[in-house]
Amino acid sequence: MAGNTRRNIELCFPELDVEARERLVAESLEETGRAMAEMGMSWLWSPARSLGKVRAVHGESLIRDALDEGRGVLLIAPHLGNWEVLNLYVSNRYRPFTAMYKPPQLKLMDDLIRRRRARLGSAMAPANASGVRMVMKALKRGEMVGILPDQEPDRQGDFRPFFGVQALTMKLLPQLARQTGARVICGYAKRLPGGEGFELFFRAAEEGIGDPDLEKAAAAMNRSVEQCVRALPAQYQWEYRRFSRRPRGEPKLYR
Repeated sequence: MAGNTRRNIELCFPELDVEARERLVAESLEETGRAMAEMGMSWLWSPARSLGKVRAVHGESLIRDALDEGRGVLLIAPHLGNWEVLNLYVSNRYRPFTAMYKPPQLKLMDDLIRRRRARLGSAMAPANASGVRMVMKALKRGEMVGILPDQEPDRQGDFRPFFGVQALTMKLLPQLARQTGARVICGYAKRLPGGEGFELFFRAAEEGIGDPDLEKAAAAMNRSVEQCVRALPAQYQWEYRRFSRRPRGEPKLYR
């Protein structure tokens, strides 16, 4: 875990000196430990008790305005802060809500994820053809859909810059934005110090995310995610091997 975190921070923050990067590595590992400790709270506590830890919400009018206009909302939820708390909040406030996710190979774990994330009535859409049909229909009905945008896609991906590094990037979200006219909004739950709770942030994604040119749209999506991460770098999931698959001819970036 520490090796992946250090390598990702080296790649994404070349402007930092060694001391500053090592400080960010240490902070990131501490935040990862906190995220793991919070799983019991976000999955096993009652929703009301978990949501009682939300201290403030910023930018929520972006969601309300889009839904009031009858437009669907595509919520970009990076692996930043506590995305389980974010899921609980939007599931509680904006029903019906559909969340797309990548099912784990272990069925018991898949069953657990579906039960805990869907306990407020959310529809869980697997990242496959049937799930894509689910989210397309939800957006066309003017509903809200949440997608985690910062994992390597199993298929239909292109290499686009993320923090200046070529990263295999999903095309699905830009395609959905273009085809449905949904408004794309980024969201994350910032972990407050001292176990004080969470602060939620919603911000508009770049307009280019719905561009007919998928290359430009995917790049705009990555820039939108990057802007969120730069606001809260220590709480991003740097242990994930975001750059494991490389463009043809490029060397591997991880040991």
